[in-house]
Amino acid sequence: MSIRLHDSLTRTALELAPGQPDGVFRFYNCGPTVYAPAHIGNFRTFVVNDLIRRLLELEFGKDKVHHVRNITDVDDKTIRRSREENRTLSEVTRQWTEKFHADCDALNCLRPHDEPRATDPRYMSEQVNMIDVLLEKGNAYVAPDGSVYFKVSSYPAYGALSRVKERELKLGSALAGKPEASAADADEKEDGSDFALWKAHKPEDGPNQWPGPRNAAAGRPGWHIECSAMSKAILGPTIDLHTGGVDLLFPHHENEIAQSQCCNDRTFSRHWYHSEHLLVDGKKMSKSLGNLYTLDQLAAMGHTPMALRYALLAGHPRKQLNFTLDSLHAAEKALATFRAFATALPPSGGDAAVLDPFFAALHDDLNTPAALGALFTLVNRGPAESKLDAPVFARAMFALGLKLDAPAAPKIEVPAEITALAEQRWAAKKAKDFAAADRLRGELTAAGWTMLDGKDGYKLEPAKK
Repeated sequence: MSIRLHDSLTRTALELAPGQPDGVFRFYNCGPTVYAPAHIGNFRTFVVNDLIRRLLELEFGKDKVHHVRNITDVDDKTIRRSREENRTLSEVTRQWTEKFHADCDALNCLRPHDEPRATDPRYMSEQVNMIDVLLEKGNAYVAPDGSVYFKVSSYPAYGALSRVKERELKLGSALAGKPEASAADADEKEDGSDFALWKAHKPEDGPNQWPGPRNAAAGRPGWHIECSAMSKAILGPTIDLHTGGVDLLFPHHENEIAQSQCCNDRTFSRHWYHSEHLLVDGKKMSKSLGNLYTLDQLAAMGHTPMALRYALLAGHPRKQLNFTLDSLHAAEKALATFRAFATALPPSGGDAAVLDPFFAALHDDLNTPAALGALFTLVNRGPAESKLDAPVFARAMFALGLKLDAPAAPKIEVPAEITALAEQRWAAKKAKDFAAADRLRGELTAAGWTMLDGKDGYKLEPAKK
């Protein structure tokens, strides 16, 4: 069974296959900007990328997949954080890179084969070299302040990926990037739709600057050129698959295509895949709403990384997924079912063909809900009737990246005084003294606890921060 994924450029499902004679599948996905912990919305994208990586390895072999994921360790956010904390840029980005790696490991995401950093001298020189080529070809220009911009009008195919219309590419529009950034560059750009390849050093950048392209000022690379340069340096000018969240489709990936294809005179990526947004309780994640979770926050509530991974895979990657704490409870139950089933399986004698519907669903545009449904059909038959054995079932778990030996969720220690309040509230509720029940719930909330009522009892959880 071949793997077919929706291609964001052609809007059709295309088969994944290596494009080079060596048979190696070249796969690039955009990594994190390391200035703070990644949240579960970020990790939906990284878990989906990991699912793709695992399916590719099963399809082509581990030695025939080359996976690259970058680290953005210089941009406005990382520099601002280093300035606020009075630490060097490298100290800040090292801390959050290590945290990102730890979270990925907890979610059982395979490490990429290469993970280049934008500030690495090897890739900084590649970025500058690409900009020099674009300047020579007339696709870029040096602005009065020494910054370098890509001339969007020099690339007629611009907008093919995102279907962005020329009339929408105007200064300050959401499509042209952040309005405040566009306004700040208004006096430097020849056209409002042009984007930065190189940013001239400013006082607020502190010591963070590098020699620029020819005739340009010292400064730092623009965000978009980083991925084009690092991908080219490691995988070559044409890759087989480029992935990321739908939020990167425009302008980031659109700009990558323009600068890469103008520089290299060939197709940048043969296939583009984008996963959809994660919602929390039906709303877009934001700090102001208090619904932006990190792995540490979920762990403090007693939830395991494997439950989160399962929950993130429960919805189709190309559809918005609504995450709730209840979905984590359901995920824990599903994992417990898998764990008990796997323990009862024989060590051999299984029939790998019974997993065909499971893999067929995954190979059909990563249809994870259908794949899980096919798997539960087998599990519900019981170990004997399923025709599965331990190695065959382990192959399914590898594809999903689910570790069934994951440790149980840490026990939440509830202070005695909180338990006493909860008991008083439960008694008031049963006595239908709702005024007292509401007052006691308010006291629990003020103390930092949430009381979840069930049919026959209640559960206490630390309140979301």
